[in-house]
Amino acid sequence: MKRIVVVGTQWGDEGKGKITDYLAQRADVVCRYQGGNNAGHTVVFNGQKHSLHLLPSGILNPDILNVMANGMVINPKAFVEEASKIKTPFKLAISNRAHVVLPFHSELDKAYESTKAHKIGTTHKGIGPAYTDKSARIGMRVSTFIHPIRFKEKLEELVLLKNEELLSYGFNLLDSKAIYDEYLIYAKEMKPYVCDTSIVLNEAINEDKKILFEGAQGVLLCLDHGTYPYVTSSSPTASSVPLNTGIAPWLVDGAIGVTKAYTTRVGEGPMPSEILGELASNIRIKGNEFGTTTGRPRRIGWLDTVILKHTKRVSGLSYLAVTLLDVLSGIDELNIVTSYQFEGEEIDYIPAEIDDFAACKPNIIKMPGWTEDITQVTSFDELPKHAKAYLKKLEELVGVPIAIFSVGPDRNQTIMVKDIF
Repeated sequence: MKRIVVVGTQWGDEGKGKITDYLAQRADVVCRYQGGNNAGHTVVFNGQKHSLHLLPSGILNPDILNVMANGMVINPKAFVEEASKIKTPFKLAISNRAHVVLPFHSELDKAYESTKAHKIGTTHKGIGPAYTDKSARIGMRVSTFIHPIRFKEKLEELVLLKNEELLSYGFNLLDSKAIYDEYLIYAKEMKPYVCDTSIVLNEAINEDKKILFEGAQGVLLCLDHGTYPYVTSSSPTASSVPLNTGIAPWLVDGAIGVTKAYTTRVGEGPMPSEILGELASNIRIKGNEFGTTTGRPRRIGWLDTVILKHTKRVSGLSYLAVTLLDVLSGIDELNIVTSYQFEGEEIDYIPAEIDDFAACKPNIIKMPGWTEDITQVTSFDELPKHAKAYLKKLEELVGVPIAIFSVGPDRNQTIMVKDIF
């Protein structure tokens, strides 16, 4: 495969950044196709940790062209701050059709969340309101943002409109001149990278280059196919790549679904496989399950294959990449969710209505655990027999082969079972 999408198969935080970073070393182009700086990818290389929020995961490799495509919403201040931390040369193209996140978006994010009876758990980064403006056809594209006169005119128009909304929530009003003076500097920083990235990507395809597409969050947070309303404001599915990048659907060769060896979730909403108590706490600490962007502790659950089968169906998965397998070492007995019990029936799908999903109880099978330290293994054959059995059972239940598994945070602790590029 030459053009592969990396998708999160759960609620995000599956380790997509690590897998993308690993595969990116074999790619010519890495493209972020949706989301904003509420995403958090942690990449560890040679013991050094790099936290990426907006920039594509290939940004640490000076030989890779990185693309921020039209499906993204970009916070210019966050972009400049993050780019300034990259100490090595990088190649980057930013879509002129991507939308811009401005200060009133984050204020409105807080305002909207404050009025909800059931909190979504948003990061208050302004991502949702920016996508709302895009859909309402009042948003600001990067092409406008980098044009000083058009930026000023559009900003004054938007601040006037948004201040009325902020006032209705009792929030402080914003000064368009102060925003303009600050953000004009960011616009100048971004401008050299801005172009029509659809052209860039299609030229790369015509040149038969290897392209890796990465998104933010996971399929269960998809606006259409996720656990609505506890979702994000765009679609992290592989099927959204053509629309969000400007390439033809048939030019995507396949998708690799990244799944943890267990399940995590940040924020509110049902989670049938959730584990509570000391075991959850131990897994959380061992797996460093705290949000890259917010630091919030993640909720912990057993591996849920109903969720993985849902992702396989609505997004399409060619292969699986299993992360954090080492975190399960030392647990005597492991559970895997195979189906749900709902209204007296066994089901193997996620109900559309959130209250119905909340009423689902997990049906599980038990697997023996292992005690061995697996952080130094370099092949599937070196794994303990029970770890091998666990991965084989995962393949069997989901019906998707495993191409990669990882046994630690470093790039060198990633094991390729099948070469997919």
